[in-house]
Amino acid sequence: MALLENKIALVTGGAAGIGRAAALAYAREGASVVVSDVNDVGGDETVALITRAGGRAAYQHCNVASADEVTALIAAAVTLYGRLDCAFNNAGVGGTLERLHEKSEDEWERVISVNLKGVWLCMKAEITQMLKQRSGVIVNMASVAGLIGFPRGGIYSASKHGVVGLTRSAALEYARRGIRVNAVCPAFTDTAMVQDMFETAPPMAASTIEGNPMQRLGTPEEIAESVVWLCADTASFINGHLLTLDGGLTAG
Repeated sequence: MALLENKIALVTGGAAGIGRAAALAYAREGASVVVSDVNDVGGDETVALITRAGGRAAYQHCNVASADEVTALIAAAVTLYGRLDCAFNNAGVGGTLERLHEKSEDEWERVISVNLKGVWLCMKAEITQMLKQRSGVIVNMASVAGLIGFPRGGIYSASKHGVVGLTRSAALEYARRGIRVNAVCPAFTDTAMVQDMFETAPPMAASTIEGNPMQRLGTPEEIAESVVWLCADTASFINGHLLTLDGGLTAG
């Protein structure tokens, strides 16, 4: 039997990369999937990939930094499928590679609004629905940059440290209400966002790979499999956990 048979799953930032891989993995494991993003073309493509493979999915535009759009997203999921069992709060943005004193207030507002406020808004709406059901699982997208420092990526790192705090706090608050909350903390993964970063700083690509004990990037599919597993009943005693997916980078 599939891990998530007859479950309803939500993926934010599902138009590409880790979000798309997670949406496909959810569907493969039997879940009906609500895909959201601000990239409507990419979101529709993810839904098409799922439906062509025989799964069920729908797309809903959502800027996670907007409370109204997040509320509408959760309402649409419940209207369409009747409930919400799993949520992967994946939507996020990067930032410029600059020292802290060089960064702009505009970058602070953009990164914190999407990566931290967006996760909080999604959790707020998801938990409200899950409390009605007395069940649900949330997985937040953190990062190894939420566990350790990220030179020249201080604002991004701050946003992910914030996600870690939200995850742990919510896990404690709702553990007795049937809701589990965990986070995944990947190292650099082979996505368009990371490749764009490497293009702006070519030496960083080689040093990143050489500096990883496994000497490679992660793949979106590797992260997605962990997200799906955290949502399954086989992980039912895992709560408030930060699953580090980094090839051993933070082990030293």
